[in-house]
Amino acid sequence: MRTKLDRLGVALLSTLVVSAGCAEGDVAESGPTRLTVEVRRGNLIIRAEATGSIEPVRRVEVKSKASGEILRLHADVGDRVARGTLLAEIDPRDVQNSYNQMQADLAVAQARMEISESQLERSRQLLEAEIITQQEHENARLDYANSQTSLLRAQTNFQLAELQLQDVRITAPMDGTIIQKNVEEGVVIQSASQNVSGGTALFVMANLGEMQVRTLVDETDMGMLRAGMTADISVEAYPDRSFAGTIEKIEPQAVVEQNVTMFPVIVNLDNSSGLLRPGMNAEVEIFIDEARDVLLVANNAIVSAEDVGPAAMALGLDIDDMDLTAFLTAGGSGGGFAPRGGGGGGFAGRPDGGQRGGAGGGASANLDPETAQRMQAMREQVQSGAISQDSLRAAMQAMRSAGGAGFGGPPAGAPASEEGGAPAVETRPGAVFVLQPDGSIEARAIQIGLGDWDNTSVTGDIQAGDVLVIVGAAQLQAQQQEFIDRMRERMGDSNPFGGGVPSGGRGFGRRF
Repeated sequence: MRTKLDRLGVALLSTLVVSAGCAEGDVAESGPTRLTVEVRRGNLIIRAEATGSIEPVRRVEVKSKASGEILRLHADVGDRVARGTLLAEIDPRDVQNSYNQMQADLAVAQARMEISESQLERSRQLLEAEIITQQEHENARLDYANSQTSLLRAQTNFQLAELQLQDVRITAPMDGTIIQKNVEEGVVIQSASQNVSGGTALFVMANLGEMQVRTLVDETDMGMLRAGMTADISVEAYPDRSFAGTIEKIEPQAVVEQNVTMFPVIVNLDNSSGLLRPGMNAEVEIFIDEARDVLLVANNAIVSAEDVGPAAMALGLDIDDMDLTAFLTAGGSGGGFAPRGGGGGGFAGRPDGGQRGGAGGGASANLDPETAQRMQAMREQVQSGAISQDSLRAAMQAMRSAGGAGFGGPPAGAPASEEGGAPAVETRPGAVFVLQPDGSIEARAIQIGLGDWDNTSVTGDIQAGDVLVIVGAAQLQAQQQEFIDRMRERMGDSNPFGGGVPSGGRGFGRRF
């Protein structure tokens, strides 16, 4: 028995050793792996997403100007009523009594007025016949004036009593739907005009044909929004249907919720179908911009122009054979790097070293005349051998780090964004690393355009189907300081601007 167990143990041990050996062999043969993504062509639509609740554009509380007990209700929740439709009746006894009294007072005042008028005429005739004195005539005139005042007061009180009698019949102030009922028959209500609390609200009605969504949009998206933009609204009640809307207005006062700053945005939508109800939760997608049939690259495959050197070192490329200045002056031609000494910063495949035009322009097109002249002088020094390519790269990077005029701004004379609208999308230089069929890696300049959280539209010397190598953030960070030290060491005393490369700020390894 023991012999069988020993044999079994030896067999298991041998199996484990063989398996371990195979596993180690597989790892050794596989070698390092790279993360890659593929360039594809497609459409890019930029939207701002938010949530909110649906509410009517116009919402009215129906109150009564008369106090008393509700005798009858002629409307209920959900009823669609027209303007002037009778909604409720209030006990009219108090206002009816007041109306009758004011009517009687008016009749007395009218009779007194007639008598005073007759007495004044008779007094005038007697005064002319010198039968009565002037003082007696003046007393008759005063009595006539008092009668006029009493008549005017009685007429005013009667008109008020007549209005109060009409107030016991409550009618709809607008065309709409009853969305809330707050009272029942037999309830005693308070007048809205005679009560400091505002009185009792009998109904709440609204026009459900015009609805709006009140939503909160993150402040990071506010620079791209303007009134009039279109939006798609979806609700859980109709998951397969969306409703079209437009931004009515953007309120100026921010709202802070859980340390997040947001702005209220009102989106109007048509509810002629009657499907939407007040209080529904809505998801809003506001259309901002789009790019149709463009090359799309994953965001993590794009490297900024300032980080090309460290990224190339992280991938094991020899930066001595690269012209890094081509990326700092990239204008959108998107060629590969030119070999050192091959024309002072032009792209490979572009003998003139120029930039291709396009929306947004390139970095060189943004330079002011003074900066462009200094750059041209440095290129001529490189061609004559006065300074090296490394010195040129370091000097240009120093200008960027020091905030040199003309770098990174919009092209001269470029139109500003439309008044009240989102700013125009401008391209900026960048780079990608293309994996060649033979396994080598080539760095190419691109122009970065419209993008979202996942992909960015680009232009340059790449095409759909190209495989791009992803440079990890940790790899890039690990090479940044080494790249800076290497450039400082090579620059030495040949910096045409004097001094060393500035530390901090937008240095070689800092990303914009």
